[in-house]
Amino acid sequence: MPPKAKKKTHEVTLALEAGNAAMVDLGKMLGPTGANMRAVKVEYDEATSKNRGEIIPVIVSVFEDRSHSLVYKTPPTSFLIKKSLGIPSGAANPLTTTVGTLSATQVKEIAERKLPDLNANDLDAAIQIVKGTARSMGVKVA
Repeated sequence: MPPKAKKKTHEVTLALEAGNAAMVDLGKMLGPTGANMRAVKVEYDEATSKNRGEIIPVIVSVFEDRSHSLVYKTPPTSFLIKKSLGIPSGAANPLTTTVGTLSATQVKEIAERKLPDLNANDLDAAIQIVKGTARSMGVKVA
C-alpha cells in the first residue's frame, strides 16, 4: 500500500532576503501555521546563500503533521530592474519622472532570469512583460 499523502493545511508566500531570512518576518507569517520557523529559516538560508543580498520569494507549504516544504521563485522583476540600474527605488510619478534607462541586453538578461516564473510562452513575451514593469517604474527602455 503506498504511503498516505500528507494533507496541506497552510500555504504562505514570503519574500525574504536571500541567505539571511529575518526571524521577525518568519514569525509574523508562519507563527499561526504551527511550522517550525527555525527549520524553515535554516533550510531557506542554506538554499539561497549563493544569492546573498537579493530578495528570493518562497512558497512555504505546511502540512497537518507540521512538516513543511519550500518552493523557491525568482526575484521580483522590479527588484532585478533596480539592481541592474543601481537605483534605490522607482519613480514616484512614472509618467513625468525618469529614474534610469535599461538597455536591450539588460532587459533580455532580466527576462531570461524571470522566464520560469512569468506567464509567458517564450523569451519575446517575457521581454515585453519586463519592459512593461520598467515603464511602470519610470524606467526608459532603450
